[in-house]
Amino acid sequence: MPPAFSRTEYDARLAKVRAEMANRGLDVLVIGDPNNHNWLTGYDAWSFYTPQIVLVQHDVDPIWMGRKMDGGAAKLTTYMTEDQVRPYPEDCVQKDGTHPMAVVGRYLAEMGLDDKVVGYESDTYFLSAKAVASLQAALPNAHWVDADLLVNWCRTVKSDAEVAVMRQAATLAEGAMRVAYETIRPGIRQCDLVAAVVAQQVGGNEGFSGDLTALSPLVLAGEAATTAHPMWTDERFGAGQTVALELGGARKRYNAGLARTVQLGGGSQTLFDTAKAVEEGLEAVLSVMKPGVIAHDVHRAWQDVLDRYGLSKDSRIGYGIGVGYGPDWGEHTVSLRPGDTTVLEQNMTIHVMLGMWMDDWGMEMSETTLVTASGVECLTNFPRGVHVIG
Repeated sequence: MPPAFSRTEYDARLAKVRAEMANRGLDVLVIGDPNNHNWLTGYDAWSFYTPQIVLVQHDVDPIWMGRKMDGGAAKLTTYMTEDQVRPYPEDCVQKDGTHPMAVVGRYLAEMGLDDKVVGYESDTYFLSAKAVASLQAALPNAHWVDADLLVNWCRTVKSDAEVAVMRQAATLAEGAMRVAYETIRPGIRQCDLVAAVVAQQVGGNEGFSGDLTALSPLVLAGEAATTAHPMWTDERFGAGQTVALELGGARKRYNAGLARTVQLGGGSQTLFDTAKAVEEGLEAVLSVMKPGVIAHDVHRAWQDVLDRYGLSKDSRIGYGIGVGYGPDWGEHTVSLRPGDTTVLEQNMTIHVMLGMWMDDWGMEMSETTLVTASGVECLTNFPRGVHVIG
């Protein structure tokens, strides 16, 4: 179960992080985000429900620190040697009055880091306030600096090896949507549709398998179609329903998203008119995406189309996507929205996500895209129009 990429690939990623640490004057970086653990080291295990970190310094190899039970995964899935794996004892896992990061903090103090400038991720889901406080209590003389999203921004421009894996994830997303189209019918339960989709996502194809996507499959049907992120139920699809499906594929933890809309029987002209506007807006967005373009100008191309049709959408229309574990697959970096001044660069991967949620129905259309040298390429390739069944 070797790492997903070559050691040369991981060394290049580490060099990017260390360069940014130097720019910010950081001696040490404490990383709590499991997506960043995977990206930097290859670490791959469903262990992030307990505290774990990767420690990066300038002149010392990265060190993984987590639960003893999961130390084996670090040795199996990363390039790390035994000296780079520092587990904490099992008797401090979910034990009242004890926090594992207090033990990890002692490890850091023993390493002589109490007088260093220490950056840490302040807003990741998996490094809690208590965890940070425990580390800081163990290093009271260190200077703690908020370095949130430092690694995330290093991840935004993908290597060619990452792009190759993203293409596989996109193929898995297409397969999931194809199965959804083949399965959905009036009378079918939502849960049975999702079961077929997940089987396809994980089973993949003859060439390669898939992983669990970082974002759960989303089914917008009936009353749930008026919101953006509902979970499936055991309700049956009904004749005349408009159903939006937000699915995806994941390969080696890299995610690609794909959203489409299905009409079960006759639909209103308003739906098809709205879908026409959304597809025109998508084409406008794709036509302006290229290196050097600013994110808010991409959104402006979309907004110009909405203005002509008298439509509105408050939320962003795209975001960086790549390696990810639950609960979401976004990179928390570039967003296609008003005011985002991020400049697009070649090999960024962006999920262009367009949705319209009305009073009693909703529809979605999305593509996972790759910024190329001269424009943009849709990694996902699936018919865009509303798919009418019956």
